[in-house]
Amino acid sequence: MEFCCEKEKKLPIAGEYDVIVSGSGPAGVSAAINAGRRGAKVLLLEWNNSVGGISTSGLMSHFTGTVSSKFYTELLQAMADRNEGDRKGKIVPTIDPENLKSVYLEMLRDAGVEILLYTFVCGAVMDGNRITGVITESKSGRRVFRAKVFVDGTGDGDLAAFAGVPYYKGRESDGKMQPCTLMFKVGGVDTDRAVFLGSFESTYETPKGELQALAKEHIPYPAGHILVYRTTLPGIVTCNMTNCTDIDGTLAEDLTRAELVCRSQMPAIVAYLREFVPGFEKCYIISAGSMMGVRETRHFRGEYVLNEDDILTARVFDDWVVRGAHFNFDVHNLTGAGLDKTGVQHQWKQPKGYTIPYGCLLPEGVEGLLLSGRNISGTHMAHSNYRVMPICVGIGEACGIAAALAVKNGVDPRQITAKEIQAELI
Repeated sequence: MEFCCEKEKKLPIAGEYDVIVSGSGPAGVSAAINAGRRGAKVLLLEWNNSVGGISTSGLMSHFTGTVSSKFYTELLQAMADRNEGDRKGKIVPTIDPENLKSVYLEMLRDAGVEILLYTFVCGAVMDGNRITGVITESKSGRRVFRAKVFVDGTGDGDLAAFAGVPYYKGRESDGKMQPCTLMFKVGGVDTDRAVFLGSFESTYETPKGELQALAKEHIPYPAGHILVYRTTLPGIVTCNMTNCTDIDGTLAEDLTRAELVCRSQMPAIVAYLREFVPGFEKCYIISAGSMMGVRETRHFRGEYVLNEDDILTARVFDDWVVRGAHFNFDVHNLTGAGLDKTGVQHQWKQPKGYTIPYGCLLPEGVEGLLLSGRNISGTHMAHSNYRVMPICVGIGEACGIAAALAVKNGVDPRQITAKEIQAELI
């Protein structure tokens, strides 16, 4: 490989803050709002044109899973207040992406959080093992923003990687990662007659055959399943049906390939829906996500590594900062369509919620940084459970509280105790 040397230059310090949150998905937004509400001067950085990440720009259908979180409950209520039609005022996990963008922005504004969109995080400024600044790239140029505490809510853990936190990618045995999906919506659905299958293990027999089997037969590999969900609007349905395997979501080349592959599958998916699924006979595409749905990339090493046994036994840690987390092992097939052989969705039998300890949010070897969202310290299997958005909101809530407490007390987040965070959560 050939190299070109970039001319050295001085970068301007564009701002000084108490807390900087990188990434505005559910975990990042939650962290920023909860830190801002506690008096911290907060900057939220986002590369996209809006906040919300996969929950908005990714056109996600609904919040799946649960968590015991005051902020998550508040978020659901705010969404309900904005719903239209027969779901207005009803607390449901269904997402209207445009309304949710407004909910996030109003909450951020009320918490006094500054927002900077169209801005990539592209490096970390280090003083020994302490992060003191974040390097950004945008139309405004290459700049540095300083803070006392940083929260990585990028999903992929971009800031933590730049700061040198140790990590591995994907499954421990071979590095393979869960497939990517580009969500899209169809209109023209007769929702009174429509069949909605919301998990890989859900099946439905029709005169032409069973719907999951027909999907595998008629939709191009590696797609080949049906997952469709109601929206808050009549006649419109969200489809979680495109699929691209062998993708590393930290590489621009792979993300580009995922876009091309997933979009190429959409016409065949619509043809399948029209021919085989009741209520979808006249459906048509009305929109697709403006960002790829990346499920898994980096797993960072923290003070504690959450594992699948912690979840299966509903372990209650003394130093918990997230509680009542509940979902299944949602492992999408790493080599094709449907559920991976290690995954469990509809047949999940663990009814109890588990906890996540503070150590999972504290990265090994780097001071002044907190992990927020699917990039916390955990195994591949545990990640398939805690990566869902409600649990990420709960993680973000804990990160925001911890960051604000650290600033207030003039200490590193590692010096904040879980009991101090628990007092705020309870």
